[in-house]
Amino acid sequence: MDYDIAEQKIKKIISESDPSHLLQNCLEFLYEKFAKYSWIGIYLVKGNNLILGPWKGMHPTEHTKIPIGKGICGAAAKTGKTELVTDVSTDNRYLSCFASTRSEIVVPIKKNDKIIGEIDIDSDITDAFDTQDAVFLEKIANMLSKHI
Repeated sequence: MDYDIAEQKIKKIISESDPSHLLQNCLEFLYEKFAKYSWIGIYLVKGNNLILGPWKGMHPTEHTKIPIGKGICGAAAKTGKTELVTDVSTDNRYLSCFASTRSEIVVPIKKNDKIIGEIDIDSDITDAFDTQDAVFLEKIANMLSKHI
């Protein structure tokens, strides 16, 4: 799907969704429209940990609580920068969720320059994500920050 079209669809989902379902509705749209997204979740910052919120994928992850600074998700939460890993088997920070995962992107969600959560996406394809994905997902994170 074209990123600009997807961005407009997400804006529409946000404007039309009940607040209690808004995050889940956005995740479901992204999961369904981007075949390379094999698992997508939102982690929320609670104290010194990331706590899994809504998610969409074939299976749940065992990583429902991740200390900030641990793994790729924890690194993104600590630095506030998007983490794009083209091959998780070559990154010693990777916390294995699924044997099929080959690449991952983690985008912090910020409110007033404070990390409040993040979008975590796994793909079963090596090198699935690029700077276009990062820019697109950073826009989505910015939109979602107003509703967390």
